[in-house]
Amino acid sequence: MGSQEVTDWQGKHVTVAGLGVSGIPAAKVLHGLGAVVTVVNDGDDERSRAQAAELEALGITVRLGDGATLPEGTELIVTAPGWKPDKPLFAAAAAADVPVWGDVELAWRLRGPDAAPWLAVTGTNGKTTTVQMLASILTAAGLRTAAVGNIGVSLLDAVLGEERYDVLAVELSSYQLHWAPSLRAHSAAVLNLAPDHLDWHGSMEAYAADKGRIYEGNRVACVYNLADKATEDLVREADVEEGCRAVGFTLGTPGPSQLGVVEGILVDRAFVENRQKNAQELAEVSDVNPPAPHNIANALAAAALARAFGVPAAAVRDGLRAFTPDAHRIAHVADVDGVAYVDDSKATNTHAAEASLAAYESIVWIAGGLAKGAAFDELVAKSAKRLRGVVLIGADRALIREALVRHAPEVPVVDLDRTDTGSMLAAVREARGLAREGDTVLLAPACASMDMFVNYNKRGDAFAEAVRELGASA
Repeated sequence: MGSQEVTDWQGKHVTVAGLGVSGIPAAKVLHGLGAVVTVVNDGDDERSRAQAAELEALGITVRLGDGATLPEGTELIVTAPGWKPDKPLFAAAAAADVPVWGDVELAWRLRGPDAAPWLAVTGTNGKTTTVQMLASILTAAGLRTAAVGNIGVSLLDAVLGEERYDVLAVELSSYQLHWAPSLRAHSAAVLNLAPDHLDWHGSMEAYAADKGRIYEGNRVACVYNLADKATEDLVREADVEEGCRAVGFTLGTPGPSQLGVVEGILVDRAFVENRQKNAQELAEVSDVNPPAPHNIANALAAAALARAFGVPAAAVRDGLRAFTPDAHRIAHVADVDGVAYVDDSKATNTHAAEASLAAYESIVWIAGGLAKGAAFDELVAKSAKRLRGVVLIGADRALIREALVRHAPEVPVVDLDRTDTGSMLAAVREARGLAREGDTVLLAPACASMDMFVNYNKRGDAFAEAVRELGASA
């Protein structure tokens, strides 16, 4: 079965690794195509048993608590993206010469002959925002599109559903790319590369290589970040179709084959006639919501992919104006006593927090949570001059405190040694005490939330609620 297209699934023995958001749809789709499906899952909890019962009612075999052994007769494994490559199941598959696909690979193989091309986006941070901006621009151009992939809408649903699309805006994680060997996008972007998920990939080199897979076989444009040389290196290494171009984006003045910013205008010097001399105005910086530097970079990447697909300049402007960012992404909550309160709970790693901190001049920073093995020295050193004060929360706050002692010893720090439900209100009150008129109190934790909150959304909600309480008592 290797790299050949599978057209006849009848009677094929397929093992689906993992229940969950990708495993269950994959099992149902394959079963519907006539495959003999066995689902294996490490866990055997109440939720897993309920999911298993639903699949078994359809005639799908489920093995709970046994994700390590290869079911007899398996001809293909379709894995959930989160399963690590070093799992025993995959070693057994390699020994038996059984191919392993992810849900993205499965969706790619199941597309019809006249399927919509994919404009694909990956990167450590900014993927979701960029893909949503891209979908907004494509919609403004009158194209039928959807933001799909790692973003919540299943690619299998998009590929196999009734709706016919002209083009898909696809968010892909490094996990998904690892398991998608034959994916070939129309055009693709790697927004940035910073250490993340290294426990899964094993090394920064392996992580970067998986991100770089998104460029393989691109037809029109490989979009990269001029400020992040690693993304350009991935373009150089990619095996693309003849005529495919490298297109950079920059917050500075663009050269030929680049998009950038000139005097508050987003301009295109890549998809224009005579790009040595000409530039096309696309939108104003003020059309980007919010106009923080890293978000302008996201907008330029989205614009580059849209322009690679032939979208007119006016649609870029209209699409960016129509775009509303998701909650908890540098969201302005309120002004209280001349101080702005901004929720960027989505900044769950140091790279995202650094981008967030770069957007403001004078900051009282609320940070901390689960560090996931991260180091904070570079983040603190780069941001020290912007810090009015810091309020630390969460399990791994000592790591940030130690970095502050090393790189910003004069910045006042409040260390909150509590993780109860009232701790966010306490943090906001402490931040208010440190802030002066014109400052920004910024929740950009640089850490995951699960030590104190169910997810980053709940953490952001708690911050916004605390700010509202502060405003009511102001």
